[in-house]
Amino acid sequence: MTTAAEGPWRLRRGVRLGHDRVRSVPVLLHPDGVLVLGETAAAVLARCDGATGTTAILATLEREYAGVRPAEVRSFLASLADQHLLAAGPALPATPKPLPETPEPHPETPERQTTDRTAARPYGLLAELTYRCPLRCAYCSNPVALDAYADELSPAEWRRVLAEARALGVLQVHLSGGEPLLRRDLPALVAHARGLGLYTSLITGGQALSRARLTELAAAGLDHVQLSFQDATAAPADELAGRPVHARKLAAAALVGAAGLALTVNVVLHRRNIDRIPALIDLASELGADRLELANTQFYGWALRNRAALLPTAAQLAAAEAAVTAARERLANRMQIVYVVSDYHESWPKPCMNGWAGRQLTVAPNGDVLPCPAAAQIPGLGVLSVRDRPLADIWFDSPAFTRFRGTDWMPEPCRSCERKELDHGGCRCQAFQLTGDAAATDPVCRLSPHHALVTGLVRGSEPDPTPPLVPRGA
Repeated sequence: MTTAAEGPWRLRRGVRLGHDRVRSVPVLLHPDGVLVLGETAAAVLARCDGATGTTAILATLEREYAGVRPAEVRSFLASLADQHLLAAGPALPATPKPLPETPEPHPETPERQTTDRTAARPYGLLAELTYRCPLRCAYCSNPVALDAYADELSPAEWRRVLAEARALGVLQVHLSGGEPLLRRDLPALVAHARGLGLYTSLITGGQALSRARLTELAAAGLDHVQLSFQDATAAPADELAGRPVHARKLAAAALVGAAGLALTVNVVLHRRNIDRIPALIDLASELGADRLELANTQFYGWALRNRAALLPTAAQLAAAEAAVTAARERLANRMQIVYVVSDYHESWPKPCMNGWAGRQLTVAPNGDVLPCPAAAQIPGLGVLSVRDRPLADIWFDSPAFTRFRGTDWMPEPCRSCERKELDHGGCRCQAFQLTGDAAATDPVCRLSPHHALVTGLVRGSEPDPTPPLVPRGA
């Protein structure tokens, strides 16, 4: 728990208070997601201005509200501090181009998008602006065959998608790829998204992130930058990326910090870099990152093709978890460390995307709308495009989104499992890759009849010699 129990409190960089007009609730928007708030919680956070401490917040609340419970308020503040959403200290400088948190509905928003439907509405949109990328990372999860995505959505089409997404309930948009900086209209799209009230994150490799470009993006209202690193030092990082990238990434991180934007350093972990987690943590700390995301490889796209060369060993994972635990204690008040364990080494599957078509959706460069970035590989899914149907129709009614939503589709042992509302049967894409059946229980689950497929891969994760990597695009 944070040691600064009295504050004064401020929202951390990249965290802002907003109001969701679709659900009529206050929300806290941050790089890792959306926190829906009650009225009292929003009133507490509205007073976290960098000058007001816990005692003063309580005094104000007790004048304005009846039945305020000081212990609950203190616990709430401490909890958000532990989640790296609040910090003790003076307010940060104002970000460029302040905009209203509750904008009026955008004129491009179709009224029929706001009609009531029974399924939950999404909070996040992964906008894959392009699959073009100058790097050749062998762990890339983008599709191997890219011809179908060459006809990218136009700026006008993306503006319509963002407006429809906001009307549907989306609060956060992740601008990704490929390399989204290759889109010349990126600043205009950021400004459009921010004007709609959306929280905007840029997910980038940083190679084209010049001072002028970042200044333009910050002025447009960008909230957060996620910058990928391949390794802790130049030689292995450049080798994996297929070109000299590390020095430019260091420069990009410095630019983000100088602009006052929230920075997440993202590292995809695999057997060739996971042993250098301590050095990666030190690097992120030296760069002034607000968050470090250490995520073991998800085996889709090029990463699936390179699985034998990328899958870490059990010994490597044990050492990695020990290093992360130690660093979290050491850097508790300075940097949030998110660690995503390798799926294949787990006993239970992760709650993939918080359930199929539950909270997130993806729009591919060509306009295809997917429940998750890897879902296009599942045959017969019934994927529709925003060029053909409104986004709300696709979310609520399309076969691709309704096929595995909820629990009625589940076979045994998932159907009668007490964990089915926790992990939702695991990952549908992973189930398809390993068994050929997207409706199968995720083989990661130790109760799955196909679990031996995963344990066999784990036992074979120490090939000698390690197979060579196939670079993206090779």
